[in-house]
Amino acid sequence: MKIKPSYIGELLSAGRVVVTTESTEETEEVGRLMGCAVTGALVLTLTGDLGSGKTCFARGLARGLDVDEAYPVTSPTYTIVNEYPGRLPLFHLDLYRLGGGDELEEIGYRDMLQQGGVIVVEWPERSDDEELGTDLVVSMVEEGPDERVITIRCLHENVDLTEQI
Repeated sequence: MKIKPSYIGELLSAGRVVVTTESTEETEEVGRLMGCAVTGALVLTLTGDLGSGKTCFARGLARGLDVDEAYPVTSPTYTIVNEYPGRLPLFHLDLYRLGGGDELEEIGYRDMLQQGGVIVVEWPERSDDEELGTDLVVSMVEEGPDERVITIRCLHENVDLTEQI
């Protein structure tokens, strides 16, 4: 897989990108390129089965947002929220154990939104796009032991990832 640095941003201006990766490193690289392209507040949801590469993508996104390698990016399955300092703050949420809007409020979701960072939500089906304020949906499908099909959709026209890296 060869991706020019501006590829993700350029294609997202069309509203949708589909990329097939053939390794963990490539999946992480797609996330990194997206992180490099982000210029402001963004809510991104990650969907896919267990083992589909959601946390790997989030790790790449963190690196693209200049989160230091000293911070291991791990699944927030048991912590619900992991926060990482970078060029923009990164909040990585796992809603699997939450029951809905009230619990979203309890974990400080509104405060996260107000910080102007990037919010990555795994298991977003436990809430809804409107409640989350979702800008991008990243769907990950496992096609083989290492192969992933990653589909990225913009939900709003105001998402601008077209700036050259």
